[in-house]
Amino acid sequence: MHAAPGKNHFELFGLPVSFDIDADDLTSRYRELQRRVHPDKFANASDQERRLSLQMTAMVNEAYLTLKDPVRRGRYLLSLRGVDMDEETDTAMDPAFLMEQMELRENLEKIRQADNPGRRLAELANRIGQCMQEKIGQLRLALNRNSAEETKHARNLVREMQFLQKMHHEIDNLEEELAI
Repeated sequence: MHAAPGKNHFELFGLPVSFDIDADDLTSRYRELQRRVHPDKFANASDQERRLSLQMTAMVNEAYLTLKDPVRRGRYLLSLRGVDMDEETDTAMDPAFLMEQMELRENLEKIRQADNPGRRLAELANRIGQCMQEKIGQLRLALNRNSAEETKHARNLVREMQFLQKMHHEIDNLEEELAI
């Protein structure tokens, strides 16, 4: 088994520490790592080797899930820079963004009550998707600039992206609920 504990997620996959990741390359590297460390490969090995295989499989899975999701990847990159997200204690956010979130939630509730919500729900999902793409672009720039001010901006962007991601999940859940 050659995947080494103690490496950061990027090192584990042999990738440069960067927000920009080729998703296909990441998936290919993930499959290769999984092929090397999967517990099935160690079924007849010692207890220690089987335990290590389970640990490595869990580490590879966690790293993959983190790196493939832009919000989790942004949080992880910030953690590598020593940035604490302080989500429980730091509730200060841009008031304009919070107002926009309240408006989006109100729209979602109106759509939930509507007779034919399909088109309106798709429009709202599209609007949130566009906003998320804008935030991803801003985050990419902020992380690449790597100054204290830009790191603070990146932290705020990641927090805003978390709101948008949660809203998108709520839309997905409503679509399933309404069987659209």
